[in-house]
Amino acid sequence: MKFIDDLYNLYRDHLTGDDEDAIAIVLGVLQEQDRGDMLKLIKDMDEEEIFQMLSMFMIELMRQKMANEGVGSSTLDTDPTRDTFH
Repeated sequence: MKFIDDLYNLYRDHLTGDDEDAIAIVLGVLQEQDRGDMLKLIKDMDEEEIFQMLSMFMIELMRQKMANEGVGSSTLDTDPTRDTFH
């Protein structure tokens, strides 16, 4: 994606290589954009980029929903002070 390439080149000398760099830069730039700007970014994407964006977004939403609903969490009593071997 050209936008990310340009953004990377702009901040290249300031990056330390950790995820926080990417998060801070992307969130900072996106917060300055309005809906029209963001829709223009999407319009400039090819089909694969749109698929990746939506799939990552939807997977994260599904993970959050599952976590909020407690799906996949253990229902076993995990109190280490409780002796269950009597």
